[in-house]
Amino acid sequence: MVNSKRVFYVVPHAPVGYVEALSKRPDITLEALAPDCSETEAARVLAEAHAYQTSSTRDELPLRFHTTADLLKRAPNLLIVSANGAGYDTVDAKACTEAGVLVLNQTGGNKEAVAEHVLGMMLALSKRIIETDRALRAGRLSDRNAFMGADLVGKTVGVVGLGNVGSRVAELCRGLFRMRVLACDPYLSAEEVKARGAEKVSLDALLSRADFVSINCPLTEETRGMIGAREYALMRPHAYFITTARGFIHDEAALAEALQAKRIAGAGLDVWSKEPPTKDHPLLKFDNVIVSAHNAGVTAEARINMGRFAAESMLDALDGKRPARIVNPEVWPHYAARFEKTFGVRPG
Repeated sequence: MVNSKRVFYVVPHAPVGYVEALSKRPDITLEALAPDCSETEAARVLAEAHAYQTSSTRDELPLRFHTTADLLKRAPNLLIVSANGAGYDTVDAKACTEAGVLVLNQTGGNKEAVAEHVLGMMLALSKRIIETDRALRAGRLSDRNAFMGADLVGKTVGVVGLGNVGSRVAELCRGLFRMRVLACDPYLSAEEVKARGAEKVSLDALLSRADFVSINCPLTEETRGMIGAREYALMRPHAYFITTARGFIHDEAALAEALQAKRIAGAGLDVWSKEPPTKDHPLLKFDNVIVSAHNAGVTAEARINMGRFAAESMLDALDGKRPARIVNPEVWPHYAARFEKTFGVRPG
């Protein structure tokens, strides 16, 4: 058995309040690795680590610190990987499961922030606020009627993924604007979807009937490339596409083609295949596209929530308790056996 439980993170990717919370525990050794640290230093920390608090954002974290099968080989004592956010793009959950490593995330911590961002994009797009702003500043707004918008009241929103964020989007749309909410989520029954205030439909039905399509599902092998040319073609010409989920779920080139051909009315994009996108990205050329830099969930309140979730879950796991928000629950028996072998206590 070991005397100290060793946790590491890569600077600056420590959640708000996380270092302070774990530093209060004398039985925990918390180490910070610089992103450009030597291979010798990285190898030492990885070899000794029992837990890894990692960034959720793939382009902000050096590839050598993504939790891949290769990293797991260099970290034979690793028991827990905890992603800072709801997403876990930097973590190969399948490889972790095979290695007996528990994967945690902080889903729900930023649901209010992201849902409000979706609503903000819906309003800005339907009211054509950004288009009008740009035209006015450029001195080319001669007829205000050329930028006529539309009301949200009574429209139909299609939510793809009815988890924490998707359910809050549904609640806001239904309550604030009396919108009809359609939802596509293969992991929920029609009764569960109804309980969350939506009507369960297929993806094709959602795309063909919604005035607004909001993507709120995680990036998985099932959802990668889920929205492409075929799916954009199913949407209504007056409909808007909004995503605050993850890049690679939607095909950016196909979206640009759909916008160029006026098959849809516009888009609100918070996530990209490469983050941030280059300034010459084709989607940045459209006035009817609103963009943000994967910061839908970046609010002061959300960061505090996520930091608290991350610290509480990690401490629970290290204390042998079953933590909240487990990504790969099927690993538990294998993980529990490894935890008991390391710390002499069977987690419950």
